[in-house]
Amino acid sequence: MRMATEFKGDGILGDGILQKRRLGRTGLEIAPLVFGGNVFGWTADEKTSFALLDRFAEAGFNTIDTADVYSRWAPGNSGGESETIIGKWMKARGNRDRIVVVTKVGADMGQGKRDLSAGYIARAVEASLKRLQTDFIDLYLSHWPDEATPYAETLGAYQKLIEQGKVRHIGASNLDAGQLGEALKVAKDKGLPRYDVLQPEYNLYDRASYDGPLRDLCMAQDIGVITYYSLASGFLSGKYRSEADLGKSARGEGVKHYLDARGMRILAALDAVSARHGAKPAEVALAWIIARPGVTAPIASATSLAQVDSLIRSAALKLDAADIAELDEASAA
Repeated sequence: MRMATEFKGDGILGDGILQKRRLGRTGLEIAPLVFGGNVFGWTADEKTSFALLDRFAEAGFNTIDTADVYSRWAPGNSGGESETIIGKWMKARGNRDRIVVVTKVGADMGQGKRDLSAGYIARAVEASLKRLQTDFIDLYLSHWPDEATPYAETLGAYQKLIEQGKVRHIGASNLDAGQLGEALKVAKDKGLPRYDVLQPEYNLYDRASYDGPLRDLCMAQDIGVITYYSLASGFLSGKYRSEADLGKSARGEGVKHYLDARGMRILAALDAVSARHGAKPAEVALAWIIARPGVTAPIASATSLAQVDSLIRSAALKLDAADIAELDEASAA
C-alpha cells in the first residue's frame, strides 16, 4: 500500500502524529522531516527524482533542502543540477506555493574559495532563482563560514534580497556557537536581518558539535534547526557493521570511522528499539532526532520509493522515554 494514502493533505497523520512545526521565528511551517536534494542529478536522475518528490509531497511533506553546489562533485556535473531538477518538478506539478525551498550559497562553485561577499551573493541568487524557476527562495542559507567577509557585508546583502522579495528568510550552515553568536550580535547592533535557522551536522553518533553551547544558543534565541548527515552517511541504517561491508556503496569508505566501539553500541541500541517497534534502524535514528528538543527537523535523502516510504514512517514513529534513554546512553560521548 502506498504510504501516501495514510496521510491527509495538510501533512497530519490520521491520528494527529505528523504535524507541521514552526521553523524558529521565520513563520514557515514545515513537516518534521526535510528531503535532502543532494541526490538529485547525482544518484537519482531526473525521472527518478520526480517520482521520489511526488511520493514525498503526496504524503504531506513540504520542505526540500538543496544548494547551488549540488552536485558539482559528480563526474560531468558543474553544480546546480539539484536546483534545476527541483525547479522543473515544481513547474511541472504547479505546486510552488505548497513547497518550502531551502537552498544555500557560498560553497566553491569554481571560484576557488568559499564566498559570502555581497557581490557574489547577488550573482549567485539570480542563478539559483533561474534554475529553480521561481521568483523567491523561502530559506537562503550561508553554506559555509567565509572568514574573509565580515558578517555585516553578508547580512547586508541578504537584507537587499529580502527587500527585493527574492529571499524570504535567511540562515546558516556549519557555524559553531561563537560564530553564530557573533553573527547574531552584528545583526542586532546594525539593524540587519539575523540568521533565523541553523543547519548543523547532527545524528546519534555526531552529537558533539551541536549538543552543548550551540544547541543552547539556538534554543535560547528561538532559532529553527534542520540537521544534515542525519543518518551518518548511511551508517545508522545498520547497513555497515564491519569493514567488509564498506564496499556495499560508493560512500562506504566515508563511514569507516564509525566502526568503533561506540558505533557498535549505537547500532545495538538501534537494533533493540527497532525490534520493539517493528521499524528499521534508520527510521528509529531519524525518529530520535525528530523527538530531540532543539531540533525542528532532520534532513534525509532517498534514491528509491521504498526509501521514501521509510522516511515517511520515521516521521510517524513515536519513541517512548525508555527508547530515547537507551539511545541517549548508547550514543553518549
